[in-house]
Amino acid sequence: MSIKSQAELKKLQAIGRIVRMTLDEMSAAVHPGTTTGEIDSVGAAALAKYGAESSPPKVYGFPGTACISVNDEAIHGIPGSRTIAEGDLVKLDLTAEKDGFVADAAVTVRVGTVSATADALTRCAESAFRQALKVATVGNRVYEIGRSVEREVRRCGFSVIKELCGHGVGRTIHEEPCVPNHFDPRFRTKLTDGLVITIEPIISAGNGSAHLQPDKWTVCTTDNSLAAHYEHTIVITKGAPMLLTVA
Repeated sequence: MSIKSQAELKKLQAIGRIVRMTLDEMSAAVHPGTTTGEIDSVGAAALAKYGAESSPPKVYGFPGTACISVNDEAIHGIPGSRTIAEGDLVKLDLTAEKDGFVADAAVTVRVGTVSATADALTRCAESAFRQALKVATVGNRVYEIGRSVEREVRRCGFSVIKELCGHGVGRTIHEEPCVPNHFDPRFRTKLTDGLVITIEPIISAGNGSAHLQPDKWTVCTTDNSLAAHYEHTIVITKGAPMLLTVA
């Protein structure tokens, strides 16, 4: 969506804060011995407390409040009985709605002491996001975001999972435009003032290939390498973008 009024902006800021606070509560619940289902229950309780609801079950029938993906699972992991262990990388991806407005964010949580590769991969996803912010301004095309993400990920020695991308957001989970994590000149949409999008590097320590699991939701790296995910909802402006899901 593209923001047309201060009233719309305030509602987006409100759901952005809720997504941030809920992710913070979920992140605090990630520790060895906890199941992904228990972490999801923390998210569900937080959203209820804040008067919001999860979007994926409503829009797509996803069987959980948040997508919780562990280690080689890149995105869309289904919460359940899996127990978190020391050294895991846990991706928490939450999209929520309140008053007809939607925000989306994701973090990768390191569980206890992780490997040097896991730590570097997580840091790389975050640094790739920050590099992309530098070109997320009015007049640039979305492929500039992809170029910036891919350049930083390669500099760190890792790979972008090219099939997965950011997107427009605001009134529902996935809107136009697609926001790639690699350079592709076909993605020529110009960034306009007030456009609401997500930037979300989804990267792997391996070759970047991925495949859908038999559950029809979870996407894993094909080579079983670790994956990391970092995402925020932003508003494009003539200057630095406005981050809606950052504390």
